Amino acid sequence: MKCCGETGVRAARSGRGGAAYCARVARLRRALLLLAAAACTAAALLYWRQQTDGSATRPLHNVFSGAEPEWTWLCRNERCERLPAAEMSSLQSLPTCNMLCASTQLWPQPTGPVSLATAAVPVSAAGFALEVIAAPTHDVADHLEDAFSILREDLRTLERQIGDTKRGDIGPAHEVIVRVSVNGSQDVRMRIDTDESYKLSLRPEGSTLVAHITAQSFCGARHGFETLSQVVWLDPYAGSLLILEAATVDDAPRFRYRGLLLDTARNYFPVGEIMRTIDAMAACKLNTFHWHVSDSQSFPLRLKSAPQLAQHGAYGPGAVYTTEEVQAVVRRARLRGIRVLLEVDAPAHVGRAWAWGPQAGLGNLAFCVEVEPWSAYCGEPPCGQLNPRNPHVYEILERIYAEIIELTGVDDIFHLGGDEVSERCWSQYFNDTDPMDLWMDFTRRAMRALERANGGKAPEMTLLWSSRLTRSPYLERLDVKKYGIQVWGASRWPESRAVLDAGFRSVISHVDAWYLDCGFGSWRDSSDGHCGPYRSWQQIYEHRPWVEESSGGPGVGLTGESWRIEGGEACQWSEQLAAGGLDARVWPRAAALAERLWSDRAEGAAADVYLRLDTQRARLRARGVRPAPLWPRWCTHNPHACL
Repeated sequence: MKCCGETGVRAARSGRGGAAYCARVARLRRALLLLAAAACTAAALLYWRQQTDGSATRPLHNVFSGAEPEWTWLCRNERCERLPAAEMSSLQSLPTCNMLCASTQLWPQPTGPVSLATAAVPVSAAGFALEVIAAPTHDVADHLEDAFSILREDLRTLERQIGDTKRGDIGPAHEVIVRVSVNGSQDVRMRIDTDESYKLSLRPEGSTLVAHITAQSFCGARHGFETLSQVVWLDPYAGSLLILEAATVDDAPRFRYRGLLLDTARNYFPVGEIMRTIDAMAACKLNTFHWHVSDSQSFPLRLKSAPQLAQHGAYGPGAVYTTEEVQAVVRRARLRGIRVLLEVDAPAHVGRAWAWGPQAGLGNLAFCVEVEPWSAYCGEPPCGQLNPRNPHVYEILERIYAEIIELTGVDDIFHLGGDEVSERCWSQYFNDTDPMDLWMDFTRRAMRALERANGGKAPEMTLLWSSRLTRSPYLERLDVKKYGIQVWGASRWPESRAVLDAGFRSVISHVDAWYLDCGFGSWRDSSDGHCGPYRSWQQIYEHRPWVEESSGGPGVGLTGESWRIEGGEACQWSEQLAAGGLDARVWPRAAALAERLWSDRAEGAAADVYLRLDTQRARLRARGVRPAPLWPRWCTHNPHACL
């Protein structure tokens, strides 16, 4: 007989049931070997997890504290659940769980079909390469190259958060080839008729990922770059960028005007903060930066055509925007698919900047400048409005308009301002004419000055603020083919509805939904201020006036005629806001507006919206923006417990 130990051999030789005894010894030895192997494996695993050698499970916070990750996330029932890391054999970071679980994590939500893989592969910013397959002009090709460089720099910014962490053992980084075809517009500018649609497909080809982006314009292709960047994320446990293994997105915006207004006249904002605002807008696919550059408080824009305005109207030499700085903002915006709509308000909302006329031999360019008591002439101090009968006013406006068009390159849309004219002021100087007739005449003469400044042609849409001039019987005297109306009044005001019913092209900025300065009280007294409570991101997101005020469906009025809503705009007025506070006041609320205007989903602020907006907020932070939080950080870790 055959046995595996000396004792068994001796037992066999003595004739005491040696075969059975040998079998028992063999089983015992196998059991001991299995126990020893398990103990060694456990010890090795414990040792491996205690090291800081950049393994695949290494969390980002080890770079700073050397501590083990406390949590892991598991996708269960289409939601990410937080579990103690010590109880799990493998670790998954929250960003990776969010990206691979049920939600798309794209912002704004695409309007067409979307298919996203549930697997990811490692990549690096250096591994992204661009191939321009088709472009109608060299200018479009050059802009694509520059926009792609922005994409890669955003990815490098993410990578820099890894610090000195060694990359985990997750395999080699895949190369990503991005092939772009633009088969339409030769104009790189954002125009009112720009086709912003795009298609994105991402597929593995061997060890390389290939992304195809097709669009009809540079702006559409740039949106494709933005969406591609959103399927890339930093996994802090792996110490690497990851990308979805495959994706297809077919996308186009619901509205073609998606704006954000910033008032830089009441308080000055450094150019760096404006640049950062442009970056955040691009991340959310907003396409219009409405720069309300002047008001009665200050005129900070130093124009070559009228340098006296900044000389007399700026707060000081450190609170001025030069033409070179404006051009830099325009360049940054254009590469991100954004137009800069520069507004010099008139005829009201002017101040000391226009008081130099008599000394220059031009007569009074403005009246009621800093008049007292101000409350009898304007909504807030200081007051002032232009002289509607001084021809030099229109000559200066023509020069200003021409320079604005040259600086921004925007000639298809223009904003004349045109709000809150004091009838009392003009009545004091022109008692022979109804001040409303003066207002109408001023608007028409300013429009003619704009046409001359624009090469003899009116812009496709010239915007005015909604006002008494846009109410009956004056509304009917405005040319519906020339003027568009930015409707700032409350959504339930009859005059707001009247503009839509009259067939004017409109940009919606309802004060009861999309004014970001509301809810901070009055700076003049202890009242609640002029526009009531704070507008939360949820209220901004859920405001759909084209549906709420219409019985005939989106964009159809009660009369059955189609409303001509071009889009919408959030307004950030700056009476109580200055440098250092802009980001948190605007973001992520403006991101909520961005999805409303891009996607216009019928659903309100559901759980999926919270999750995706929280992810988008993290993207903004990675780009240097400082947005306000949506909720306690615990809810980011346990979102479904908070919803």
